[in-house]
Amino acid sequence: MLVADFHYYPLNFKRPSGTSRGILNIKESWFVRVWDNQNPEIKGLGECSIIRGLSPDDRENYEEKIAEVCENINQIKTYFKNDLIEWPSIYFGFEMALKDLLKGGKRLLFDSDFTNTESRIPINGLVWMGNKTYMQEQVQEKIDTGYDCIKLKIGAIDFDEEIEIIKSIREKFTSEQIEIRVDANGAFHPDEAMYKLETLAKFNIHSIEQPIKAGNWENMAQLCRETPLPIALDEELIGIYKFADKVKLIKTIQPQYIILKPSLVGGFKGSQEWIDIANDSKTPWWATSALESNIGLNAIAQWVSTLNNPMPQGLGTGLLYTNNIESPLEVSNGFLVYNQSKKWDLNEKLKA
Repeated sequence: MLVADFHYYPLNFKRPSGTSRGILNIKESWFVRVWDNQNPEIKGLGECSIIRGLSPDDRENYEEKIAEVCENINQIKTYFKNDLIEWPSIYFGFEMALKDLLKGGKRLLFDSDFTNTESRIPINGLVWMGNKTYMQEQVQEKIDTGYDCIKLKIGAIDFDEEIEIIKSIREKFTSEQIEIRVDANGAFHPDEAMYKLETLAKFNIHSIEQPIKAGNWENMAQLCRETPLPIALDEELIGIYKFADKVKLIKTIQPQYIILKPSLVGGFKGSQEWIDIANDSKTPWWATSALESNIGLNAIAQWVSTLNNPMPQGLGTGLLYTNNIESPLEVSNGFLVYNQSKKWDLNEKLKA
């Protein structure tokens, strides 16, 4: 018989991190453990993690839902089929924990070259919003530490200042040397979006994530038809649970890329559905974390590593927190690596 429990674990940012939706100081996470009462020494560990104001399951009774699933863990298959579909981060946390348990509770969820060899995952360097000086400092730091793909959060400060930052990169590096991605988090008004896309396109931008708010399918479809630079859907995928609705969204908008955050789209299963649909329409994709701890990041990285996607992934978030879980994950010269010589150092409450 399975047993489960959970532990609230707020992650503290080393420095407040800005997006167009506001400043992040903490990231709320709940670690769930699952084990067989006949073999309690082996525990599967998962992470349920939300971003306030973005996660579709950001609700007052979030923790109560985790407790309910823990209490009824032996009915987890029923929960996966029904209740948890609209609780994507909780779905992902328990999906993660059960995969870990099945593999012996060693945080090795997938058999892949990433954990077995020196295989590396290319990642983008994330530049948070802030004043012009702070953003320029971050850009230089990413370049100095070996990244050749940089993602800038834009849409919170003056657009002309953001363009100056991008221009300064392009004056030093070609698009072959440094790939620039930008993420507007839906900050552009539909009436101004095309002008801003045309301005950004002058600097050989790889892509822009979610230029306008999610839910405006007609406006987004028009932008994707007429855009001078590729558009990647991110928030647009959130809250779309039925397979038929996912197909409809991709066919209607016809984006150049989609971006998958398992905590926001229903774990590995929900993400795989999007990938299958994207493959059918020849729409490239990449995955990113939703700012999870190293527990969630590790699970996403191992999953991505099995899919042979050569594009830089958004998995460079392990160094954001003062109290992250120590793990074998390391960032080196723009790659995420799994250092087999390093051990997991779990929080004492997770070891119990």
